[in-house]
Amino acid sequence: MIIDATFWVGVSFAIFVGVLFYFKVPQKVDGSLSESIKKIKEEIDNAEKLKDDAKNILSEHDNKLSNSKEEIKNLIESAKLESERNIIKINEEFHQVLENRKKTAEDKIKQMKVQAIKDIKNLSVDITIHSIKKIIKNSVDKKKLDKIYISSIEETKKILKNKSI
Repeated sequence: MIIDATFWVGVSFAIFVGVLFYFKVPQKVDGSLSESIKKIKEEIDNAEKLKDDAKNILSEHDNKLSNSKEEIKNLIESAKLESERNIIKINEEFHQVLENRKKTAEDKIKQMKVQAIKDIKNLSVDITIHSIKKIIKNSVDKKKLDKIYISSIEETKKILKNKSI
């Protein structure tokens, strides 16, 4: 039998494989790979859970955002309606105040008119009495009487002009 290098390579390989099985290297490699696979599966599961949690949180925030937008829209609408009501109310109050002031001014004008008429009547009476007194004192002749009459008319005009100013 010829023993060549191939034989010794085969024997060495068989011894190497035997040593590997003796020290249980395949089981250790298998265990190590199984452990790595298990860790990777756990990390994938955790990542999927985190992904689901993130989706849930995102959907909650989207719901909150849409609710907030709707609430803001409602608040703006109610503020617009309230401001329109306030504008109408203030406008009505303004017109009421103007109407009251107008009535007050008209009443004052009427009172002033009545007072002016009374003053003119009283002044006319005073002027007439004064003129009559003069006429009676100076009732001597017709020329004097005419002069007194004309002068009292002139005096009455002057007094009325002074009172009206």
